[in-house]
Amino acid sequence: MIDDQTRVIGVDVARAAAVFGMVVVNFKIVMGAESAGPDWLVWMAGLLDGRAAATFVVLAGVGISLLSRRSRESGALVAVARDRGTLIRRAVFLFLFGLAYTPVWPGDILHFYGVYICVAAFFLTAPTPRLLGGASVLVLLFMVLLFPLNYETGWDWDTLNYEGFWTPSGMLRHLLFNGFHPVVPWLAFMLVGMALGRLDLSDADIRTRVLRWSVPAVVLAESASWGLRRWIVAAALPAQNEADLLAALGTDPMPPVLLYMVAAGGAAVTVVVACVWLGNRYRDSVWIEPLVATGQMALTLYVAHVVIGMGALEAAGVLEDRSLSFALLAAGIFCAAGAIFATTWRLRFRRGPLEWVMRVATDPRPRSG
Repeated sequence: MIDDQTRVIGVDVARAAAVFGMVVVNFKIVMGAESAGPDWLVWMAGLLDGRAAATFVVLAGVGISLLSRRSRESGALVAVARDRGTLIRRAVFLFLFGLAYTPVWPGDILHFYGVYICVAAFFLTAPTPRLLGGASVLVLLFMVLLFPLNYETGWDWDTLNYEGFWTPSGMLRHLLFNGFHPVVPWLAFMLVGMALGRLDLSDADIRTRVLRWSVPAVVLAESASWGLRRWIVAAALPAQNEADLLAALGTDPMPPVLLYMVAAGGAAVTVVVACVWLGNRYRDSVWIEPLVATGQMALTLYVAHVVIGMGALEAAGVLEDRSLSFALLAAGIFCAAGAIFATTWRLRFRRGPLEWVMRVATDPRPRSG
């Protein structure tokens, strides 16, 4: 298995990359800047859409495998039950915290995380083929459900408001099927991450074998989407049929159809593998320390990018109707400030503020340090 130091560094570097990508995506969406720039910049920024969040979920799956590694390898039922209990407590914390955070940030992913982790806790000892099989079933299940069910139910696409979110039926529908990160099929990313976390990614040969699957998956999914969508447009179908087919063949995160899941999952796995290599190769370099610190404070920075980052921009009157260049600049400034804060904080404290709160609230076992 990956030795602890290399594994932590690589995973944290990947979390930092996901944090930076998430900030860029959310800033440009809130500022209405997604298409307010030159085509090449719009295209490059668009590559992050749905990929940063997918990387977070894959990383959560990797983290679950790391947490449960000793208990799984020992086969001790008591140890497995203890790890499962820890995960379920964290899942409940994230679900409730995320729901409380949703009025501030409607695009919250934390309450979805809570459900993913709760389900994943019962897959701790599942064989790897079962994890990958479960991921495949979730992706295909969404495609099956997409046609009899109305994916647009509840949505006002102009404002991204979801009608009836706080009703039982609306919350369940949003959570499981047509929210920003629905359990079906987004739980698949976590199951893939759990399978990835069981591999010895410190081994160059294993990294190469993983990349031989993940990189072609991205290329093939994106190429298939591009080609099929062009063919649909050229076929001049009735407007509604064309719109439905274009959505079903896209690689945008909403709806999370088959080609999106393959492309985003492949991209996430590639990023994780690359970052593990970086952590292994440059573990003693000074420049990597801020990335590690940022990754270790992902939860804190996730909340801070809305409350502090967007809050400051709103107070300055520059949060809406901005150019893409301005959104990227603002995101870059926040990311740099976040990395500086995380690095400074970690000089004195082992965990970030919200990471510490979650640890205290969910893990009753006494810990040293």
